[in-house]
Amino acid sequence: MTKETVHLVHKIRQQASKYKERDAVRFRVADQIWESISWNDFSEEIDKISLSLLSSGVGVQEKVGIYAQNMPNWTIADFASQQIRAVSVSIYATSTSKQAAYIVNDAQIKVLFVGDQEQYDNAAEIAEECPSLEWIVAMKPSIHRRGHKLGILWDDFIEKGEKSQEAELLKRVEDASLTDLMTLIYTSGTTGEPKGVMMDYHNFGKQFDAHDEFIEFTDKDINLSFLPLSHVFERAWSTYVLYKGGVNNYLEDTKLIKEALVEVKPNVMCAVPRFYEKIYSTIHEKVAKAAPSRQKLFHWAIGVGKAVFHHKLKNETPSGFLKFQHKIANKLVFSKFQKLMGGNIKFMPAGGAKLDPEIGEFFHAIGIPVVLGYGLTETAATVTAWYIDRAFNPNTIGTKMPNVDVKIGENDEILVKGDVVMKGYYNKPEETAKVFTEDGYFKTGDAGKFDEDGNLMITDRIKELMKTSNGKYIAPQVVEGKIGKDHFVEQIAVIADGKNFVSALIVPTYENLKEYAQENGISYGSVEELVNHHDIQKLIEKRVEAQQHDLAPFEKVKRFTLLSQEFSQDKGEMTPTLKLKRKTINENYKNEIAAMYTK
Repeated sequence: MTKETVHLVHKIRQQASKYKERDAVRFRVADQIWESISWNDFSEEIDKISLSLLSSGVGVQEKVGIYAQNMPNWTIADFASQQIRAVSVSIYATSTSKQAAYIVNDAQIKVLFVGDQEQYDNAAEIAEECPSLEWIVAMKPSIHRRGHKLGILWDDFIEKGEKSQEAELLKRVEDASLTDLMTLIYTSGTTGEPKGVMMDYHNFGKQFDAHDEFIEFTDKDINLSFLPLSHVFERAWSTYVLYKGGVNNYLEDTKLIKEALVEVKPNVMCAVPRFYEKIYSTIHEKVAKAAPSRQKLFHWAIGVGKAVFHHKLKNETPSGFLKFQHKIANKLVFSKFQKLMGGNIKFMPAGGAKLDPEIGEFFHAIGIPVVLGYGLTETAATVTAWYIDRAFNPNTIGTKMPNVDVKIGENDEILVKGDVVMKGYYNKPEETAKVFTEDGYFKTGDAGKFDEDGNLMITDRIKELMKTSNGKYIAPQVVEGKIGKDHFVEQIAVIADGKNFVSALIVPTYENLKEYAQENGISYGSVEELVNHHDIQKLIEKRVEAQQHDLAPFEKVKRFTLLSQEFSQDKGEMTPTLKLKRKTINENYKNEIAAMYTK
């Protein structure tokens, strides 16, 4: 019998009625101090914002924008919009005023919630060129409104809510349909202008149904939310947490993630591969500097952990002696790493980019199950994933989720069909038509293949594949993933298209580089001087070569340039989701690139 999908609006109201004074959400206010909001208060605040939106004339399926970092008010504004059958539109807190203006105008946003002074100032700056915009609601009382006529504080906006709208609120809740548009999530626009992905409640509901079959997350579990809620990965997961009655903890300042993990002690936290890469490289760097006896203990323990993990992958039971060894390894080594992550992790979803299999295996070995998934904004996040309770191949991105059909099409393109796939791109019927096959499959733009056990392997973005002048195809993300996991590498952009060999622009991790310079007596007057120092160049050369040991000769980076500035959104080199805009990077660094091919 097919499970009936529950509408998100109805489910959240049911949870509030069920859990009452239990914590729904928490947020950090100071070191070691987190404030909580009960389900009763959470629900009451949602209703208040809903009434204010109704009093402001927001109609069915009209658009409400959220331009903010993670905080409870983000979700309150989101759920409040959903209750009145409006469509919430997320804008990355890091978006420039120009990027925000494009989304406000394309979606015809009527009310825009902003999280901090920077977002408020950007919104005020573009207000004159956004005719649909009627209110800019400041989510914090500390935000200075600069006397702008559209500016209003959160509490003052609540005061606009009229009791007379309560009947209309209840009617809209009752009329809520799974086919209503729930949200517009704009793609990052690596190759062109952003596109508003139209997702309805059916899309999210079916994704939640699939998660119910795939993982065990209960109302007793605690989640830490630190990835941007504007991204479909965190948005879908954090919504699922509340849908299940769990506690969602919001971290506004991502620089405090180490402290937050220890303070919150979460059972689950979503993260991107870069998060795991940094932990992996930091641990290995510290081990390399440790006493020989400690190094020996570490490598023995990891060997034991991997042996147990490999038994699991084969659905085999470890021997009694291996279990005994694992118990000792866990007590002496793994438990220390687990405590750094709070000590209560059940599993950690990972997505948004490739994860090196070696890193995935390492985390499973130390008792932190990483669940790598593959998906897109257009598929409400997850399409395939590693399963926790069954064997999987760590060299792949897992098997397909329930409610999804995945196949390989022309040019090895991954095609997806199912209830989680978007309705289309907002205001872009031609773009929508381009990304669907005649038989209704969504064209992901990713190249891949299945192994004999049904595990999906992804090669690269088809549009990003580079062809050298020797006719060899290079998958830049693969090369970047290998080198990018190094302790001294912060960002990397591979150059190869039309060239006779592969090169790279590398942004080093400056703090680690400075520490190395100090330890090795390297003097310098500026960051530029440091990255051009002969000893630093030799260090990075050696490390780049070491990380590429399993690449084919034609795939390896032969030359590189160390940059003294990071790639940034301000210069148009990165999207709000921190993906590289290769065309802009190539233009901004054309002289440096040319120099690598004239040496």
